[in-house]
Amino acid sequence: MNKLNMNKIYSILLVLIVTASSCKKDFIDLKPEDSYTGETFFKTEDQFKQAVVAAYAPLRDVLLNDYFTSEMHSDNTIYQPYPSNRGTAYLYREQISDFTNTPTNDYANAVWQHCYTGISRTNIVIERLAAADLSDVVKAPIDGEAKFLRAWYYFKLVRLYGGLPLFLKEVKTTGDAFKNRSGTDEVYTQIIADAKDAISKLSAPAKFPQSGAGTKGAATMLLAEVYATQKKWAEAEVLLNTLPAMGYALNANYADAFSPTNKNSKESIFEVQYLPGNELGTTPNPLTFHFLPRSSNTSIVLGININNSSTGGWNTPSADLISSYEPNDKRLDASIGIVEGAYNASDLFVYSANKSILNYTPAAGKTGVPYIKKYVHAPLIVTTGSGDNFPIYRYADALLLLAEVQNEQGKSPLTALNTVRSRAGLAPAPANSAVALRDIIAHERRVELAFENHRWNDLVRSGKAIETVNAFGAKLKTQVNYLSSDAYMLTQNKLLFPIPQYEVELNPGGMIQNPL
Repeated sequence: MNKLNMNKIYSILLVLIVTASSCKKDFIDLKPEDSYTGETFFKTEDQFKQAVVAAYAPLRDVLLNDYFTSEMHSDNTIYQPYPSNRGTAYLYREQISDFTNTPTNDYANAVWQHCYTGISRTNIVIERLAAADLSDVVKAPIDGEAKFLRAWYYFKLVRLYGGLPLFLKEVKTTGDAFKNRSGTDEVYTQIIADAKDAISKLSAPAKFPQSGAGTKGAATMLLAEVYATQKKWAEAEVLLNTLPAMGYALNANYADAFSPTNKNSKESIFEVQYLPGNELGTTPNPLTFHFLPRSSNTSIVLGININNSSTGGWNTPSADLISSYEPNDKRLDASIGIVEGAYNASDLFVYSANKSILNYTPAAGKTGVPYIKKYVHAPLIVTTGSGDNFPIYRYADALLLLAEVQNEQGKSPLTALNTVRSRAGLAPAPANSAVALRDIIAHERRVELAFENHRWNDLVRSGKAIETVNAFGAKLKTQVNYLSSDAYMLTQNKLLFPIPQYEVELNPGGMIQNPL
């Protein structure tokens, strides 16, 4: 991936600035620089596979910002205040969590930018592959992966922003870079078409652990979630019921799904890949550092001395989430830990102990701050990040989505629901009414999928985002003193993020801003 010079491969990157698709130079440099041009590169199977790898790369950039627009943009997590630093970077991130973000918020806009980077790269693969002198057998899986990725990027965007400029061809001129917003229905039609095409062209996992590439199972899960979002319950159920035959199943223990020694397991439907290490070619996961309390020394938790004073303090599990776990739920201790210590004069947290959240009581004179534990695996952590992959879709997610779509059709969701609950050490859910089971399933998704960037979309899909967020905010304001009066005041207009302001200014006639 680091050896592909996309600047030399295709001229699209010269105009991606105006299409809001940012590119990272380390993914597009090729050595030597004059090896390929756009006319000579897209010829062989191996070259197309390399180009698809480049289309996966923006997933990591999306994840660096997505937890702000998902977990922190909900009742699941909050941030550690930083009174000593009121810089724009901190304010922007806080504003997303507080529901006060504007069209100029760089961290919300980054999700838009990186998704369109991925889309632009998939479009090049899809268009050039169609014209390549390769057999259909060679073309099919490459096209399937590109279509799956394009569908995923657009699905991420349409749920956050609504109608979108729909780019489906390689951008070759400046004129190609300007498109008006398509309606939400049109965007969904394209997502569904791409996902169906991917399902038809991709294979189920041949073995476990998997390679990490998109599969028929990943495209199936994506399309099922699209249908559930559209309340096409029956269509989603049909798709979800095909997953067990592809080999997917739950791991024996909840924590197994997140262990770097168990990547791409039978529970993994799709996860973003990371490699530990500081040498060329490795891509460590830095999110672990972001999710710990801001400190000059995190060695008590990580086992090595990491200074995350400029990157940490985000995605802190909320007291509301912690209190929602049922007694004896094994997922609580596997997901959340407590770092104990005290804040210094610079508003940094000085760690003194790493403790279990179970029955936790602070030591005298100390403060306990919860942190996301499920991505902390100290033996594999290096100074630039960890080897933890990040889950996009797990089989537990599929089971709970199956329970949801069955319940919405008046069918019993108990088999799927209780399969997940049983692994967590919980008693079966009772055979309640569909209304009561709807709340039970939503709660189960909240704790099972905590910190996996599902909560905001789940709240919006259920129609309960406004009441849930506003109630959470009202309670939070009684617990902390750093929120402004307009924080957590969610309205119908704020269910969509604002279109990035620069997009509106570049195309004022065709890029109409969402109601603010």
